[in-house]
Amino acid sequence: MPILHCDTIAVTEAEAMKILLAEDDINLGKLLSMLLKKQNITVNWVQDGEAAYDAVYADGYDVLVLDWMMPLLSGLDLCKRLREEDYQGKILLLTAKDTLADKVQGLNSGADDYLVKPFELEELVARLNALCRRQGQYSAEKLRYGAYTLESSTYCLAYGERRVELRPREFKLLELLLRNRGQVMPRAVLQDRIWGIDSDVTENNLDVHIRLLRKKIMELNGEELIKTMRGVGYYVE
Repeated sequence: MPILHCDTIAVTEAEAMKILLAEDDINLGKLLSMLLKKQNITVNWVQDGEAAYDAVYADGYDVLVLDWMMPLLSGLDLCKRLREEDYQGKILLLTAKDTLADKVQGLNSGADDYLVKPFELEELVARLNALCRRQGQYSAEKLRYGAYTLESSTYCLAYGERRVELRPREFKLLELLLRNRGQVMPRAVLQDRIWGIDSDVTENNLDVHIRLLRKKIMELNGEELIKTMRGVGYYVE
């Protein structure tokens, strides 16, 4: 049975977008990459779950298209891991699993949509367009602070023409500090806001994230943007 139906000739052109395609079937990966590029979609194709995880934060993607069954890390487990890290991007699962229980499991893992193989290219493009429209306002948001720009669509901090990618919790930490600039954010408040009030995260975990965030900002422009008030918490002037 073919994994992708190509009978449909007239496919509505997609909105300009960039996707990460994680698919271990080489023939399907090549075919999808070729066909989607013809539909005005930029495609970065990887062939296993670990490679997909490494690629997620390396660039700003409109949608992640993850095959459920992949080597090293399944699409389902990758989806769960990303949502646990508070990844906010859109995720579409591709799979041959077509029972109601499978669909519920996929959506409960954090996927925004679920497409069963075999499928028509036209339906895939339509679903990608729909996911992009649903994230519109969030993706467009930018938080500016002096020469810095914090971009929610790409998890990037920009300084002039230079950019650095942030992990989701690094992004949330910096966003929280910037939105409350001039105020010292107590450690307990940061922990509750970033990890949740019921989380068992330690203060050391918070310190590690702050240290890594500071390092990235220093590499960006050499400035120590985040200040420490000892015994209390952190702040941005």
